[in-house]
Amino acid sequence: PAQSVIQASTFHAVDSSCLLVLQGRGCNNPDAERVAEEALEQINQDRTDGYILTLNRLYDLSHTPKQENGGSVYNLTIDVLETQCHIVSRKPWKQCKVRDISDIPVYGECQVSVQVDAQVKLESYSCSLREVAATSIVHRCPDCPTAVNLNDPVIKETAKLSLQKFNKESRLANYFALENITKASSQWVVGPAYFVEFTVLETECSKETDVSELNNCRPMNCQFAHKGFCTGSHVTLEETFNSGSPVGDPESFFRKHESVDVKCEIYEPQASTVEEQAHAQAASGHPDNHHHNHTHLHPHEHVHSVSKATNITVSKPKGQLGRTVFELATPRSAPSASSCPGARRHALHLDSPFL
Repeated sequence: PAQSVIQASTFHAVDSSCLLVLQGRGCNNPDAERVAEEALEQINQDRTDGYILTLNRLYDLSHTPKQENGGSVYNLTIDVLETQCHIVSRKPWKQCKVRDISDIPVYGECQVSVQVDAQVKLESYSCSLREVAATSIVHRCPDCPTAVNLNDPVIKETAKLSLQKFNKESRLANYFALENITKASSQWVVGPAYFVEFTVLETECSKETDVSELNNCRPMNCQFAHKGFCTGSHVTLEETFNSGSPVGDPESFFRKHESVDVKCEIYEPQASTVEEQAHAQAASGHPDNHHHNHTHLHPHEHVHSVSKATNITVSKPKGQLGRTVFELATPRSAPSASSCPGARRHALHLDSPFL
């Protein structure tokens, strides 16, 4: 059956511990690794599409002292791997599973500039990513799924069937519409099997909407609209059966059978968290007069105002600090810092200097 998981977006503040001084031991310095970890958390928070990246290793680092505030600007080269978590989930990267060779792995490197004083502040970044070559995967795992073009008609059909199943079986208040297909692969099981990953948007159509009207459902233009991430699969089987004729040779027939599976995670928008913070602050002054139920999977009627100044977390514009592009790997120079690069955290055991 279709599955849905409701999750709240998570935002982590950076560690504001004592002044970090990154000297000696190069990429094996625990403080240097911690800076790289926190920088990557902020990179993932700034990105607006794609999948959350995880730290594989610190490849190189250098720094320039900033005399005016006692801190330093560090330039890091971080080797990264793609996880199974989409950016829309806003999960911390340490909670996300790394894609292995059976899951169309993606790897790359990020050039990162951070300011380090009492805390770590991301200044800029540029990440270059690429899929592991299919030939490398097939050589190691001949039966593993291989990537398929996202615009392939069978992939679009798989996404359509998966979303239809989710909308039919979920208990959410409104229908969801396809936003983007983000990854696709195929594999021969007992027949051709297709796998898709895609993002979805909540629409204005409730579950009471007639099926014939679903093509006219518009995405909900509201800060409280939910988004989600889905994985779906579509397998076509051909079953052979006999006619059962009592005389003569039995005739054989083929019957086509399609199996569709889907699982979606639907996330609470940040606006819901901000609203709850506002209510909590208002209720703290009048505990007997404020009662709010914030299970936001209902018709969206949100007319709230907060007259007093509040200390509410508001998201900053995203995508302002850097960029992430897909491009071919190019030779890179040896690390300049001592004891670099650091040790890899994940091994895909593929024939590549990056992995």
